Amino acid sequence: MTPSLTYQQTVEYLMTKLPLFSRIGAAAYKEDLDNTIKLCSFLNNPERNFRSVHIAGTNGKGSVSHMLAAIFQSAGYKTGLYTSPHLKDFRERIKLNGEMISEEFVISFTDKIKPMISEIEPSFFEITVAMAFEYFSNERVDIAIIETGLGGRLDSTNVITPELSIITNIGMDHMNLLGDSLEKIAVEKAGIIKPGVPVVIGESRPETQRVFTRVAEERNAPMTIASQARQVTDWHWEKHELWVDVADPHSTDHKHYRLDLPGIYQKKNLLTVLEACHQLRLKGWTLEEPVVAKALMHVKKLTGLHGRWDIVQHSPTIVLDVAHNEDGMRQLIEQIELTDHHALHMILGFVKDKDVDNVLSLLPKTAHYYFTQAAIPRALDAESLREKAAHFHLSGKNYKDVNTALADAKAKAGRGDLVVVCGSVFLVGEVR
Repeated sequence: MTPSLTYQQTVEYLMTKLPLFSRIGAAAYKEDLDNTIKLCSFLNNPERNFRSVHIAGTNGKGSVSHMLAAIFQSAGYKTGLYTSPHLKDFRERIKLNGEMISEEFVISFTDKIKPMISEIEPSFFEITVAMAFEYFSNERVDIAIIETGLGGRLDSTNVITPELSIITNIGMDHMNLLGDSLEKIAVEKAGIIKPGVPVVIGESRPETQRVFTRVAEERNAPMTIASQARQVTDWHWEKHELWVDVADPHSTDHKHYRLDLPGIYQKKNLLTVLEACHQLRLKGWTLEEPVVAKALMHVKKLTGLHGRWDIVQHSPTIVLDVAHNEDGMRQLIEQIELTDHHALHMILGFVKDKDVDNVLSLLPKTAHYYFTQAAIPRALDAESLREKAAHFHLSGKNYKDVNTALADAKAKAGRGDLVVVCGSVFLVGEVR
């Protein structure tokens, strides 16, 4: 039977029919796993048919997910990858060996699941998680790398029992949903720790480590902290790559890595990935060191990751980065300060439910600012952003969309200047 909708119509149906967090925010967040359990049951529980790695965290979970996927692919494993949100195409969320899910599968799955959409009124995220699980099950993947959407304990992905759980870090983000302290947010993220399943913590602070230690002990889950297991001993940039030396407790020599993800914040993510690989080897996965090193040189090519200190033009240098919360912005500013440039031009857009004031307070006063907004209802309008920024002595004009702002920045920037687009994943996704 010919499908009733084209691919574009199908995606439009999913995005308009279902509550979508990226568009409307908290109203789309379901505070239990009931719908996901019902959807998986309707599909004969595809989440039980493949092995997985489950990744949560405030920042870094996308990079860690893509790095691990690149490593498993390079090691010869048939590798599924589920991440969110997407930048350009819905199908970026669900990949198999770096290739996006087929349009045909998106159409046929949506047709199949429509009776459940009518019955239980799931969110957009719940449907996409079910779609990913069904796809990975049908394709008989060897491993699926599954990134949480928001939080952990009540995240729709949290119906899997993985080989390994990873929590990259804890920062202040989505406080309206996850809690107003690092400890409360850590409790939500720690919800992905499963009985008897090892867990790797990327970075830890005393107040969050207490939470992770308690939950891991309660669930008899062996826990390691990546930042304590290895240390970065040296690093530098060369030809738009990040070169990192790592002291490894399992080797007398320092190990050398070249990353095609050049953001200096990737040093932390690298340590998390290396400890994850060590734990997975202990479980029998063949992830040889030369394969790991080679994969990390080609993460973008292997998995299609974009938006992490993504240099899209030179003279002037134009960078896209999805930094959007306080911790992410601190790391981005550190990167900017270490990057040779004359004048700095920052194109900013945020969503309404972020702690925008705290982020704005971190930004350099001397930069040229271009305030804009993504084309989603949840976006903070550019004029309101400009007014907020003025309280922090940040001045500039507002623009109706990111491409108009970028065109103006390019016209004003000198050859040695740096232009950075950041503040929202959705803003970066709209850059042409």
